[in-house]
Amino acid sequence: MSSAKEMLTVKNTTPVDGVAPSSIVRVTIVQASTVYNNTPATLDKAEKYIAEAASKGAELVLFPEAFIGGYPRGFRFGLAAGVHNEEGRDEFRKYHASAIKVPGPELDRLAELAGKNNLYLVVGAIEKDGYTLYCTALFFSPQGRFLGKHRKLMPTTMERCIWGQGDGSTIPVYDTPIGKLGAAICWENRMPLYRTALYAKGIEIYCAPTADGSKEWQSSMMHIALEGGCFVLSACQFCLRKDFPDHPDYLFTDMDDNKEQDAIVSQGGSVIISPLGQVLAGPNFESEGLITADLDLGDIARAKLYFDAVGHYSRPDVLHLTVNEHPKKPVTFVTKVEKAEDDSNN
Repeated sequence: MSSAKEMLTVKNTTPVDGVAPSSIVRVTIVQASTVYNNTPATLDKAEKYIAEAASKGAELVLFPEAFIGGYPRGFRFGLAAGVHNEEGRDEFRKYHASAIKVPGPELDRLAELAGKNNLYLVVGAIEKDGYTLYCTALFFSPQGRFLGKHRKLMPTTMERCIWGQGDGSTIPVYDTPIGKLGAAICWENRMPLYRTALYAKGIEIYCAPTADGSKEWQSSMMHIALEGGCFVLSACQFCLRKDFPDHPDYLFTDMDDNKEQDAIVSQGGSVIISPLGQVLAGPNFESEGLITADLDLGDIARAKLYFDAVGHYSRPDVLHLTVNEHPKKPVTFVTKVEKAEDDSNN
């Protein structure tokens, strides 16, 4: 997209020894809005941004929270304590229709885009499993393969009315040639124990798709980069009021009540931060576009000299974390197996 505003850092040329196969990795965040109630159009938009990022040498592209399916900012779904609302039910029907199945055709298309553009791809999506929705991060490889997913463990406030909770079976960190990739979605990043689990899995490129475009969020991202000794990529949508379906009951923000169509209701703020606490690119609070930086993977070792949260700066004799990675299913079917009759005895 030639009109998109791009932010690019100068490549770090510091020589790094002993880091294989590459010590410099170019990453790109896509800061853009969902096309609401139109998942095919959202995928078309993603394709254009992915191609643009690839043309500029990106090896990893990250999209914001709920980019596929949409973050329901301001949607009320007719919900209030003890109230059931027909209009809200129909609103949820539309939202459910925009969500995607995993696996499914939309997943196949995203995998194809990753392979076509020869890059790793991390995409925030609304996943539907039956009629329950999950806020999910999807991972794809340059070979065009779906690597897996992370479901948000704890939806925030009203999100809990429309999204289910993930479990410990989807907390992946993928060991790739460009570094160990994982994700924490939005306010999961405020959960110290979840962050610790990712650190223990060796995360190096920490993807933080979010819907939080506040200035305070920048402080959280800086802290995580320093605490985890990892690169942090925070991707947030940039949305105008006109990007959303027209609805008189939406409450877009508690900061002001600007009902102009060009009013900003999600201000972005996507940012890339190094393990040494350096802001490599962003934050962009102004427009849709690409935020790009070159990561010197040697900075991870440089940072760990002073602090390794799950290594030399840990005290497992005093403080210890146990993570339950078993899937939590509400129903388990145990099928009785009948032993076949031995005809030889007849």
